[in-house]
Amino acid sequence: MRTTPGITDGICLSHVCAGYPAAGGTVPVLRDISCRIEPGQRVCILGENGCGKTTLLRVLSGLLPCEGELRIDGREVRTLSRREMASRVALLTQFSHVYFAYRVWETVMLGRFLRIGGGYGAPGASDRELVARCLERTGLTELADRPLTELSGGQLQRVFLARAWAQETPYLLLDEPTNHLDLRYQAALAEDLLAWSAGETVTPDGETHRNTLIGVFHDVRLALRLADVLLVLKEGRLLYAGPKEAALAQGVLNEAYGLDVTPFL
Repeated sequence: MRTTPGITDGICLSHVCAGYPAAGGTVPVLRDISCRIEPGQRVCILGENGCGKTTLLRVLSGLLPCEGELRIDGREVRTLSRREMASRVALLTQFSHVYFAYRVWETVMLGRFLRIGGGYGAPGASDRELVARCLERTGLTELADRPLTELSGGQLQRVFLARAWAQETPYLLLDEPTNHLDLRYQAALAEDLLAWSAGETVTPDGETHRNTLIGVFHDVRLALRLADVLLVLKEGRLLYAGPKEAALAQGVLNEAYGLDVTPFL
């Protein structure tokens, strides 16, 4: 069992380009992105609307194909099955839709789908205990039997966050996780993410990995509180990748947003 990061651990992007299909071809969004995310880092992706932040998360999760090379723990993403990707990467999207009136605890238990045999097994005591902890962590214990159709936007956001945590992966990708959350739950979320990122996760193959947080945030203050590393995008290109202190000292955020961000911090 590997318990310390190897030279190939983490996420490595090399000349990654990605976009979306459209009439007449593909609309490019990401252009020539190259960087490395080390195990255990807390990474926040910043930049103006439309610069490619969500697209980058979709690429990292394997949902959006890309040109170039993307490796997770030394393996090219194209060679990983959906089961293997889901054992490593959990994604909380910015917009989550409700199609069925599942109860809260059923929805969170869906995060255990692969761990309990991909639908062929039944949740065990350890699965139920983990889901209970995820519900408690997100303040949803009293709503466990409530149908999703009766929840507010903020409550739904917490349900889908709990489901991502229940997936039990070493890489957690978050796209605007504070959407619809009031100040109390924003503060609680920040503390939970910091605590989670200091831990480790054992993947189904028996290997132990340091937890790695990668998030998109419009709230720059929250991003700077959570992050030790920033990825700053501008018009689909990587403007900066490195420690947040250097980004602030070099005025990178001012260049990315086209204004002096100091008054907003």
